[in-house]
Amino acid sequence: MTQTIRNIAIIAHVDHGKTTLVDAMLRQSGTFRANEQVADRVMDSNELERERGITILAKNTAINFAGGKINIVDTPGHADFGGEVERALKMVDGVMLLVDAAEGPLPQTRYVLAKALEAKLRPIVVINKIDRPDARPQEVLDEIYDLFIDLDAEESQLDFPVLYAVAKAGTATLDLATPGTDLQPLFETIVSTIPAATGDEAGTLQILVTNLDYSEYFGRIAICRVFQGTLHAGDDVTISKRDGSLMKTRITKLFTFNGLKRTETTETTMGDIIAVAGVEGITIGETITSVENPSPLPLIVIDEPTIAIQFSVNNSPFAGREGNYVTSRNLRERLEKELLTNVSIRVEDTGSPDSFKVLGRGELQLAILIEMMRREGFELSAGRPEIVTKTVDGARMEPVEHLTVDVPEAYTGTVIEKLGPRKGEMTKMHNHGSGRVRLEFRVPSRGLIGLRSEMLTETRGTIVMNALFDGYIPYQGDIPQRPTGALIADRQGLTTTYSLNGLQERGILFVGAGIEVYEGMIVGEHSRDNDLDVNVVREKKMTNMRASSADEAIRLVPVKALNLEQAIEFIAEDEMVEVTPKSLRLRKKVLQQNRRPKRWEKNQPVG
Repeated sequence: MTQTIRNIAIIAHVDHGKTTLVDAMLRQSGTFRANEQVADRVMDSNELERERGITILAKNTAINFAGGKINIVDTPGHADFGGEVERALKMVDGVMLLVDAAEGPLPQTRYVLAKALEAKLRPIVVINKIDRPDARPQEVLDEIYDLFIDLDAEESQLDFPVLYAVAKAGTATLDLATPGTDLQPLFETIVSTIPAATGDEAGTLQILVTNLDYSEYFGRIAICRVFQGTLHAGDDVTISKRDGSLMKTRITKLFTFNGLKRTETTETTMGDIIAVAGVEGITIGETITSVENPSPLPLIVIDEPTIAIQFSVNNSPFAGREGNYVTSRNLRERLEKELLTNVSIRVEDTGSPDSFKVLGRGELQLAILIEMMRREGFELSAGRPEIVTKTVDGARMEPVEHLTVDVPEAYTGTVIEKLGPRKGEMTKMHNHGSGRVRLEFRVPSRGLIGLRSEMLTETRGTIVMNALFDGYIPYQGDIPQRPTGALIADRQGLTTTYSLNGLQERGILFVGAGIEVYEGMIVGEHSRDNDLDVNVVREKKMTNMRASSADEAIRLVPVKALNLEQAIEFIAEDEMVEVTPKSLRLRKKVLQQNRRPKRWEKNQPVG
C-alpha cells in the first residue's frame, strides 16, 4: 500500500514564527537523528534570510507522521515575493495560517490568505506566541474571522480548526485552558483536516513544475507536484512549454523530499512533491506529461511587476577596485541566471548596452536581488525606482497599494499629514484602545517610494507599515519627491575632520573622516532644497602662530550610514547608488560639476 500524502503550505506575516514552528515540527517528527546538530530556523537557508529574519524563497520539507507523509511548503510572508506565493499554493491542498497572538493578522497574511481562499484550499489556524505578556488570543481569533469574511471565504472555509501554540517551546493545544506539551495535536489536526492528495495513478501523466533550484552537479532542478499518473526514472516524457510547444526528453534523476534532504527514488507516488534533475531549459508553470497523449495543466499566472530599477555598469572613478564582476556581460549573465529561478522578475534592454531595466513587485524584492549580487562580487549602479504604468482605453493607469499603518496614538496626525501630499486616501481607522491606532490608506505605488525611512524618523521608529498591491487607478499627477538637496564632493581625495566639521551645520553627513571620495559623489543631505558642491578634503593650514583654540579636538556628529534600501529610497532622478561588495556610495549621474544641470533647470536634458 502506498503511503498517504498531505501537502500543506504555511502562511504567516514576517516574524510571526513560521520558520521556528517548522523547526519544532521537524524535530518532533523524528526527522533528525538524536545526536544531529541542527541550526535554528533551519528552513531559512539563504544567508540574507538568516540575517533579516524573513523568508524570501519558497522552500519545502517533509515529515513522516502516523505512517503517512506531510509535505510542508514554507511561503514568503512579504507581498514583494508574490511570484513565490502563487506557485507554492499550486503544490498544496491546504494551508496553515499562523498568526501572532498579540499583533493579530497583518496585511501580508491577508495577501497570501486571499490567494489561498481563491484556490479553495482548506485552512487550519494556529495562534502562535500565546506566552507573550501582551497576548490577546480571543480578540485575535475574532479578527481572523473578520478577515476571512472580508476575503469572501465560503461557509466550509470558515469552519476551520484553531490551535494555540508556542513555536519556540514546540507546544500546541486545542484548548487555551490546557497548556500544550508537544505538537501532537497539530500533526493530528493536519491529518484530519487536510485532504490526502488524490489522483489517478494509472491516468495520463500530469506533473506541474512549481519551483526551480540549481545545483552545480545536476544543473537545473525542477520541483514539481504529481497531479496524475506515475513517473519512473528513465521514462521518456513530453514537456509542455510555456509558449505551447512540446519538447521530448528523458528523465534521468528523480528525488523525493525527506526532512531537509532529497532522497533519490525510482518512481513517484501520487500527489507527492518531487524534484526532477537534468532537464535542460525546463521552467516554472510547464507540465511534464506523457509522450503518447500529452495533456498539459493550465499555466500559473503571476502578479504583474509594479516597480522598475535601472541596473547599470559601475562607471565611477573607483570602478573595479572591490568587485570581481564589473562588465555589462557579467551583469547580463547574472540577470539571466536570476530569471531562471525567479519568475516574478523581468529584464528589459534599454537603449544603452551598459544598462538593463529590471522590473519586480516592489523595492524590497529588487533591493534583495542587488544585495545578493554584491555578496557574489558584483559591482553595479542602481537608479531610482520608477513605477510601471500601463495604458487602458487610452488612459494612463498607475499601480495603487493598500497601505496599513500601525502607530502610537500620538503620531496619527503626523502619518495623515505625510500621506496627504503623496495622494494617500484614508479608508479605515481603528483604535485598539491599547495606545496604538491602525490606519488604512489607498496610495499610488509612487507615493510609497522613500516613505518608510521618512515615517520611521517622524514616529521615532515606532511605526509598523505594510503595503499590498491593489490594482490600477488613473494617473494621479505629480507627487513631491525628496524636499532637500544633496551635499556633493567637488574633488577627489580623502575626507578630513577639519573640512567635515565646517559642513556639519549645512545638513546631515553620510561619510566620516578618512573616507576616499570623488567629484560628483554625494557626501550628505543638504538642509535646503538645492544641491551644494562642497570641498570635503580641505586640510587645515599649518601656522607657526599659536591660537588658544588651535589644538582643541574636533568632535564630529555621528554620520548617518544608509543601508541599501534607504539609499535607493533617498536618491533623486539624477542620482544613482554605486553598489560594490564592500561599499555603498551615492553619486550624481553626471559627475563633473560644470556639466551638471542646476536643480531648477532639472527639466533640461542632461549634457
